[in-house]
Amino acid sequence: MSRYGVRLLRCDGEASLRKEMEAVGADPRGIAIMAPKGSFHLFKLEGLTFAAASILKQEMLSKGGEAVLSGDIYFGGERTTDVLLMATERTLREVLKVLRMQPLPSLRQLAEELAAALRHHAGPEYPCCRIGGREFRWGERTYVMGIVNVTPDSFSGDGVYATMETEGVAHPLERAQAATERAVAQALSFLEEGVDIIDVGGESTRPGSAPIDAQTELSRVIPVIRRLREATDAPISIDTYKASVAAEALDAGADLVNAVWALQMDPELAPLVAERGVPVILMHNRSKPKNAAQQERLGGRYVGIHYHDLMADIIRELRQRVEHAVQAGIPRSRIIIDPGIGFGKTVEQNLHLLNHVDELRVLGLPILAGPSRKSFIGYTLDLPPQERQEGTAAAVALCIARGVNMVRVHDARAMVRVVRMSDAILRAGRA
Repeated sequence: MSRYGVRLLRCDGEASLRKEMEAVGADPRGIAIMAPKGSFHLFKLEGLTFAAASILKQEMLSKGGEAVLSGDIYFGGERTTDVLLMATERTLREVLKVLRMQPLPSLRQLAEELAAALRHHAGPEYPCCRIGGREFRWGERTYVMGIVNVTPDSFSGDGVYATMETEGVAHPLERAQAATERAVAQALSFLEEGVDIIDVGGESTRPGSAPIDAQTELSRVIPVIRRLREATDAPISIDTYKASVAAEALDAGADLVNAVWALQMDPELAPLVAERGVPVILMHNRSKPKNAAQQERLGGRYVGIHYHDLMADIIRELRQRVEHAVQAGIPRSRIIIDPGIGFGKTVEQNLHLLNHVDELRVLGLPILAGPSRKSFIGYTLDLPPQERQEGTAAAVALCIARGVNMVRVHDARAMVRVVRMSDAILRAGRA
């Protein structure tokens, strides 16, 4: 029989740790001193010189932390080393004070990067973003983006053209009109089911898909956006990488650009977003047709994609795209990042990414994730796209547990419920 009721606690952040201290009856002054000791962090740094790494290790040890670096660097085997830092938040802040006074510029820069990482760990740099007429307050709850595919070849099987041939809708004009009607009805239904923003796309991005010209894409998405803008004041996103499509979509009533190639494919897109003053989603994407493999029942997936370090490479490449956007005149306060689940990543890489998506918080920006019906679910569960709702639910819930701020989904009603339940569990007792 247990006399003392010993148990391990898990505190999600300093606020929950403080609540446990208050429950014990600790003095408020003591709580202020002790709380930073209870927040443990593991940071990875890349490419430090021998001199910088040696000084950093000495300071970490002297303050009660630890620094792990390559053993070869001590014997001249490497010119630089990656470093793992292991310490409480209080220890790290004490080390930062010393690093800021070091003569080496690299250590002073490192101090600022570490300080920013600690700040961003608590949440996005900017607490809210206005999209259309709505204010999105990051961290208060998880937002839901509903996917409306105005395409004949969506990987998920939900494109509005999907069943027209079997229904006898053959004339191109009739097909276009019917597609618009279905897309608008689907979007309005999503909003009734609790979706926060509608994402309209006219070009398939499934593995191995063929690109289409701007005019074809415009003919699909503009009628839908115009009709939606007449019917609702809810935020609308245009899913594209083409500046000409984004411009006409914004003119038609879209409020946000979902840049599926992170402003890389069209040099005119970043200046357009900056000029229009709208938010943008920057998605990581390494998709290449040569790496796409097809299976009739399960659809396409990517194979043979090499990353040196998956999360480090994604974060580095997203950071570069954010810097590009800022240089083009887009404020950080209007940038959302997306790790690109399913885009240029193998099944195993997608699973790893989803489990470690919280590492993107180091960038200090709100995170959107789109695991819905993706091939990594299908190949894991051996299920076609239309039967991936349970797998999507598991992925969405885990994304929320890892700190994602918005999820992009096909099955609106079910996923809104998953999101609300996940939020309730994670936020229980925080107030």
